Amino acid sequence: MREPVFRGAATALVTPFTPTGEVNYEKLGELLEFQIAEGIDAVVILGTTGESPTLPTEEHIEVIAKSVEFVHGRIPVIAGAGSNSTAEAIDQTRRSEDAGADAILSVTPYYNKTSQKGLVAHFAAVAAATSLPIIMYNVPSRTGLNISPEAAAEMSRIENLAGIKECNIEQIGTMKSLVEPDFQFYTGEDAQVIPMLAWGGLGVISVMSNVIPRDTHELCAKWFAGDFEGARQVQIRTLPLIKALFAEVNPIPVKEAMNILGWDVGGPRLPLVPPSEATKALLVQALADYGVAPKA
Repeated sequence: MREPVFRGAATALVTPFTPTGEVNYEKLGELLEFQIAEGIDAVVILGTTGESPTLPTEEHIEVIAKSVEFVHGRIPVIAGAGSNSTAEAIDQTRRSEDAGADAILSVTPYYNKTSQKGLVAHFAAVAAATSLPIIMYNVPSRTGLNISPEAAAEMSRIENLAGIKECNIEQIGTMKSLVEPDFQFYTGEDAQVIPMLAWGGLGVISVMSNVIPRDTHELCAKWFAGDFEGARQVQIRTLPLIKALFAEVNPIPVKEAMNILGWDVGGPRLPLVPPSEATKALLVQALADYGVAPKA
């Protein structure tokens, strides 16, 4: 029986940069301490929100290693280590394991894409290269490639392909009916936490928890405690903030939101650029309406 990688809310953490564009490791430590103090259940380092495509491998692994050092075993550290090259995904996965990560988040190959048979072969090869549990990341809107329920069923029989971060909510029911019983489901959509939990999912890999980690944790905790109406009310309250946080391509708005709140995480790396003035104004209003307190 596979143990859950985590249960509840994991923050897909932004990667803080200095004004000259280097990783700000001191700020990274502050962000992780904030997340842990606010009760978050796990962190994902260098997923999409962490701008993983813009970090070369050496820098990528250093960020993971520093994050493991900062967290010091208090919550799971899940390392983003996917690629559209299977060899590169294997290399990043092995090096993330060596750096002390607790689990891997591995995105489907993008741009060159592949068939469903190729997906199975890709993830099987990555799984064979590590002893860590792997959460596959299915995000068709970014990759142009969907993991079918049938392919997920085949991959769920590989022990350390532990679960899926699923952004295609329409296929959850079919997928759940086909996969192994201990295969784990997480949503990657902040506005769909309740639907995923209702399908038997174990939680969310979240963008909004960069700014509201305690409420994101509580949303899941209330559901697991049987307070379904309380969980629904938390989800409903988050919706205007979520809309603002996705007004432009992630992580542009969430990094701006963090800066508005005084975290000084820097801007995104090219090809991402700072948000428009209209998005900045929307974020200021949404954060104020929600009542998010600036950094103390």
